Amino acid sequence: MQLCCNHIPLASFGHMNFKINWDTLGIATSLACAIHCALLPLIFTSLPVFGINVIENLAFEIFMVVLAFAIGIYSLYHGYNKHHHNLLPIIIFTTGVLSLVLKLFFIEYENWLLIPAITGIITAHLINYRLCRIHDHAHADDCAH
Repeated sequence: MQLCCNHIPLASFGHMNFKINWDTLGIATSLACAIHCALLPLIFTSLPVFGINVIENLAFEIFMVVLAFAIGIYSLYHGYNKHHHNLLPIIIFTTGVLSLVLKLFFIEYENWLLIPAITGIITAHLINYRLCRIHDHAHADDCAH
């Protein structure tokens, strides 16, 4: 079975193969974070009246940052190591994740840090995906596969 960049077979049933595209999963996770940060306050503004506070849940915020980092670093490392050997996606991703971490500490600048964080993470995944597609099976002797 021949695999493309960041596609790992999840299961095989007869002629149907299910694969995970880690770049797509990273983009989806980043978008989920953006939706959480942008829409959740609008939807749940009335919940504190009932004593429920889901808007500023630090544990959920930390979970989203760790999840975005774990999926992103796996995806970008795989693309770098097995396909394109270009550090640009990793540098952009790191900048985005650092903005997410700073957002946790500097609450007053949360919205200003969220925009470059999500933009950086999504851009890194898109660049990684494109580099993997361009360099698919056009490798040097130092490639891991």
